[in-house]
Amino acid sequence: MATIQRRKSLSCMIGTVRVGGDAPVVVQSMTNTDTADAASTVQQVAALARAGSELVRVTVNNEESAAAVAPIVEQLARQGITVPVIGDFHYNGHLLLKKYPECARALAKYRINPGNVGIGRKDDANFGTMIEVAAENNKPVRIGVNWGSLDQALLTRMMDENSRLPEPKDARSVTMDAIVVSALNSARLAEQYGLRPDQIILSAKVSGVQDLIDVYRSLAARCNYPLHLGLTEAGMGAKGIVASSAALAVLLQEGIGDTIRVSLTPAPGGDRSEEVRVAQQILQSLGIRSFTPQVTACPGCGRTTSTFFQEMAEQIQTYLRDSMPLWKDRYVGVEEMKVAVMGCVVNGPGESKHASLGISLPGTFEEPKAPVYVDGRLFTTLKGDRIVAEFITILDQYVESHYAAKEEVPVPV
Repeated sequence: MATIQRRKSLSCMIGTVRVGGDAPVVVQSMTNTDTADAASTVQQVAALARAGSELVRVTVNNEESAAAVAPIVEQLARQGITVPVIGDFHYNGHLLLKKYPECARALAKYRINPGNVGIGRKDDANFGTMIEVAAENNKPVRIGVNWGSLDQALLTRMMDENSRLPEPKDARSVTMDAIVVSALNSARLAEQYGLRPDQIILSAKVSGVQDLIDVYRSLAARCNYPLHLGLTEAGMGAKGIVASSAALAVLLQEGIGDTIRVSLTPAPGGDRSEEVRVAQQILQSLGIRSFTPQVTACPGCGRTTSTFFQEMAEQIQTYLRDSMPLWKDRYVGVEEMKVAVMGCVVNGPGESKHASLGISLPGTFEEPKAPVYVDGRLFTTLKGDRIVAEFITILDQYVESHYAAKEEVPVPV
């Protein structure tokens, strides 16, 4: 693991998951189902949890969704899924939390956007009501500022004050400052309404990479609350993945961030769990946390027998990902395993020697054999049309012999 000096923050408990302090950076995600459709929401929360999401947020935007929350959490528990479920509130959260106390109790955390709950408009009663419910139920709150719904009264006031300065800042800088001020002011107000400092998490989401980096650097320097990172409205496919990775990697490398989410727009009918895997891969690529064995594979070139090489790399990666739910319950440290699948003699043997397990496939015009390396040493040479199956057998044997079995906890009689 990387020796990144983490920013010191308060430690906050969200259900059974600890965030901040010296806890690992936590991966979270959000459903896109209609929460009132309990069956679909349970199914998606379960899928996200199985993919590795350690916190899952659901929309609570009307009475039907608020009434469904407690049954959703109960159904998940019956399936053995105890992932903390977070409620996402806008505009009417104060009404829903008061009218549906079972919803308030079932949720592990509330997410409040100060720009959408009346802060700065006449009084702060709506915000105060939500905070008081959180305090009564001993629930933490994420105060999530978003520049798309920033408190306009605050922004206008700061713009006016800036215009009177001898050397005014540009509009972008004032907006970034307003996001940070909104988060900090709301946190202080939450404490006044009865929330403990260790029950508060802050986020300040924008959709530009450089904007996000600037905002969180400023926020991190001015408070010790745990921080949730995420590029809001990151986008689809490669754009969303690259933009999120670029922004989060810089901040995480600087020790900023206690929870992360990659807000990808899935393709129609796409897999919502992709955002979980991307978040995990960001952390694992930086050496901050390990989640699943990594496959090193060359990109292929004119020297490689492309189709076979690509298919083998994909088959092994899929096998590792599919095996992890079973392995992580049986073996200690298996997520640290590194596997190399290389396409020709140029870098194949060398790269394979640096992996836990490596195979160098024969490239174009090379002798039709595939040397397999285990812990840097030549183990065997595979030939024929069963190379993939035989390599996976060696892989299974390696896991069983190299990683300690977890002790089984006796079941009370």
